[in-house]
Amino acid sequence: MIKKVVLAYSGGLDTSVMISWLKENYNCDVIAFAADLGQEKELTGLKEKAMKTGASKIYIEDLKREFAEDFLVPMIKSGAVYEGHYLLGTSVARPLIAKKQIEIAKREKADAVAHGATGKGNDQVRFELTYKALAPDMRIIAPWREWEIKGRQEAIEYAKKRRIPVPVTKDKPYSSDRNLWHISYEGGILEDPWFEPQENMFKLTASPKRAPDKPEYVEIEFEKGEPKTLNGKRLTALALIQQLNKIGGKNAIGRVDIVENRLVGMKSRGVYETPGGTILYAAHQTLESITLDKDVQHYKQLVAQRYAELIYNGQWYTPLKESLDAFINKTQETVSGTVRLKLYKGNCNVVGRKSHKSLYRPDLATFEKEEIYNQKDAEGFINLFGLPIKVRAKLEG
Repeated sequence: MIKKVVLAYSGGLDTSVMISWLKENYNCDVIAFAADLGQEKELTGLKEKAMKTGASKIYIEDLKREFAEDFLVPMIKSGAVYEGHYLLGTSVARPLIAKKQIEIAKREKADAVAHGATGKGNDQVRFELTYKALAPDMRIIAPWREWEIKGRQEAIEYAKKRRIPVPVTKDKPYSSDRNLWHISYEGGILEDPWFEPQENMFKLTASPKRAPDKPEYVEIEFEKGEPKTLNGKRLTALALIQQLNKIGGKNAIGRVDIVENRLVGMKSRGVYETPGGTILYAAHQTLESITLDKDVQHYKQLVAQRYAELIYNGQWYTPLKESLDAFINKTQETVSGTVRLKLYKGNCNVVGRKSHKSLYRPDLATFEKEEIYNQKDAEGFINLFGLPIKVRAKLEG
């Protein structure tokens, strides 16, 4: 018998109706939990709203610093990008939310945890894999897999009948998810992949047309793969990302419109804004290009793809993730230095990089006369490297 449930609560359409639904269908006490990951204005009035709609208690936990240091920085070091474009802003946040939710459930001696993810989405997997990793015996309730509500329009009608205020209307039926790293938009009018998002949808980034006509330069210093200073000023990871979001947003950096492959087997259209993250990824990648040797750099690209899949699939708390972290951290021992980037109307271009750990040697790379590299040695190398090609050509000839 379930007497007490901790619900991962955002105040959005789905979780707004779930407090009432859980009370009606399980006859239980509902404790709402909201994670402050940088949603800013979206948290306004959340406590009053949760209590008004039937929650017995609400926790609003400020997790921004932990999110930046323990989740975003490791992801930056990994170089993980899902399917070449998505910087995993929603994916990487879910394990932290679920982790804190489990902590609260244990503190409150709750019988179950619940989430607002749909039965078609990735988030149900991300939440529940974390629950299973951290509290394997905890009961899990996923209302979207149980109730009779068939879609968001029916959820809106459900809310209206119970006078539950929701931030979604039939005139603007797309959903969004915001945190320190990004904003995502999906569903509703965006489900048509031919539909171009309207400019008034974007919240973090200016239109390239409205961005400044003068380029802006930024310098980011890394220590062992972790961003530490911005334009010469040492900052916490949280403050650095926040400032880069403002700078990048002003210069129209970080918009992505993609159709991605969901874990559950279908394709989904998503639009994302990740201004600060786009800048950090570009800077980190170029710093690795001068501080990692060829074999490590190339192999790490393979690891980054697998790491991205782990994050996307909700496998943050797994042995493979821990093992890959060990490899990544080892590679980052030499990734220290400074990168200069030029931001201009949606373009983020690296224009300088330097490191005391740099493997780049101008005296080796130069086309001018030098004493270290003997060009005559190349002939023997090419003969051996091309031997299989030559043998095959003779055979076929």
